[in-house]
Amino acid sequence: MTTDDQLIHIGARPLASRGLAASLRSVGVHDWLVLSYLALLNLAVVGAPAGPAKVECVTRMLLLLSAELAAVVVVRGGFLKHRFTCALLYRLAIFGTVQLSYFFLADLLPLVRPISLDFELHALDLKLFGVEPAMALDRVVSPITTEWFAFFYYGYFFLLALHVIPLLLFARQPRIVSEFSLGLLVVFCVGHILYMVVPGFGPYHAMAEQFAHPFPQGLWLDTVMTTVAEGGAQKDIFPSLHTAAPMFIALFSYRNRHLLPFRYTWVPVVFMALNIIIATMFLRWHYVIDVVAGLVLAVVAWLLSVHVTTWEARRRIEHGLQAPWPAY
Repeated sequence: MTTDDQLIHIGARPLASRGLAASLRSVGVHDWLVLSYLALLNLAVVGAPAGPAKVECVTRMLLLLSAELAAVVVVRGGFLKHRFTCALLYRLAIFGTVQLSYFFLADLLPLVRPISLDFELHALDLKLFGVEPAMALDRVVSPITTEWFAFFYYGYFFLLALHVIPLLLFARQPRIVSEFSLGLLVVFCVGHILYMVVPGFGPYHAMAEQFAHPFPQGLWLDTVMTTVAEGGAQKDIFPSLHTAAPMFIALFSYRNRHLLPFRYTWVPVVFMALNIIIATMFLRWHYVIDVVAGLVLAVVAWLLSVHVTTWEARRRIEHGLQAPWPAY
């Protein structure tokens, strides 16, 4: 039986689990991943210095963990019987808590890690690669190149939306949903945790005086700058998730190029991903080591998504468990 057949088979079963033991076994790898991620954020905030910012961050992180834990208990315990409501609630809880956590990082990161490792990252770039792409690309700054890369940098959000929304809410192929969702959750959960381990602002802020050519104003550049200033986590450079997420989507699309719509979209997705990656350095947001770390994270997440999905399908068949992602 193939992975697709296995997941279709278990996806056709009732959502209810048989008893506490079956409910615990039904907790998926992605459930444990997100719960562990949110628990680590809570621990990091609890260990931060006291102050008004800490109280607010503790409240936010505890609410996210509570919401995710409640969703896992309700779904894995079989307490919610309506299939559509159960599936929708589960998806919104899993992805919603991870997404919301990013918007809270702007306050959390300075609280738990007030230092910056910008100059260490820059020195590592020069030692390992002999060049800092952000500075090397300074010589080709022009209105055309700036708008080109700003368009693709902002296009990251469209690339995510065009894959996350259809696959999360409308896809009917269980393997596709499982592989895509698990891989993307690995990218974001691991990436956000590493922001705390290796904090930095990027060349644009840390080494602003070393660039000879300021960026000319333009529609897409202004849009990017406004978006980053208002919604960015600020110290979120290592690894580059503008590299990791598009590259994971490109690998996922290439793997599924025999299926619609990936048969026609994988080439444009790869083209867009490559431009987004270059844009992260052209626009001076990332050091090359951030990009390398993002590429490694993307490959690891992709490999894990493939192998863990296959393993989970077999495990659930053997134990007669509900599907990893409740079907509509």
